[in-house]
Amino acid sequence: MSECITFVIMKNVYFLFLLLAITLSSCEEMFEYHPNQIRLNGDEQHLTAHNLERLRSQQPGDTLRLLVMGDTQRFYDDAEAFVEKANTFADIDFVIHQGDISDFGMTQEFRWVHDIMRRLKWPYLTVIGNHDMLANGRKVYQRMYGDFNYSFVYGHTKFVMVDTNGREYSFNGKVPDIGWLGSQLVRQPGEAWQQAIVVSHIPPYDGDFDRQLEQPFHQTLKESGRVQLSLHGHIHNWRTEKTYDNTILYHATTTVKKREFSYIKVWRDGYNIRRIAY
Repeated sequence: MSECITFVIMKNVYFLFLLLAITLSSCEEMFEYHPNQIRLNGDEQHLTAHNLERLRSQQPGDTLRLLVMGDTQRFYDDAEAFVEKANTFADIDFVIHQGDISDFGMTQEFRWVHDIMRRLKWPYLTVIGNHDMLANGRKVYQRMYGDFNYSFVYGHTKFVMVDTNGREYSFNGKVPDIGWLGSQLVRQPGEAWQQAIVVSHIPPYDGDFDRQLEQPFHQTLKESGRVQLSLHGHIHNWRTEKTYDNTILYHATTTVKKREFSYIKVWRDGYNIRRIAY
């Protein structure tokens, strides 16, 4: 009799451990063991390269159509509403996320936003924001998206995506990388692009931009003779002006929390910016 009781107890313990194992495995994606831990699925890595590959499969027209948004941070409902509105547009080439994907630089924040953005009909490209550099965010961004500085050509326009988060580098005089930026604005032999658009999170007039690089940044864009437009986020408000000498238009798009974004059309030597509410 005692042997039967022992067998029943051991059997019940076995099933309890089995149930616990199944429960933990099914909940694995719901929790992070540590806020700074980086745990990404295969389809959540190298997203910049993946979306650039999607762009290469598209045929750009004479007029490019972009949707520009950003500063999603913890505003997940507003980001979802953006995607729903964005998907009502026709013939969009790609979407630009202006940075501050996350609020605290944690892996799960990046994953939540990407889970929303991946529902877009079109590729989306990003720049890194200052909030994305908090905690372990730099490593998360690099693994999930890729380089902080990169560029690509789409049709007649080159897009130069650059890290301008000077404060996060203690204003060391190296961010943004002016040398790299200047080199990207020089058209090499055999290249067919006609103009360039620079994209970054922090605009050069903002206090989080390295002051010693403010004028060099502007002069680099101006002296290239290729840039009319520079796109930014960060300030959580609209600001569209030729800030310095009436040459380069610096356009800042507000946060998704305010449920607005920019619809930009770009053609050779020209552009049009519309403010869209949703």
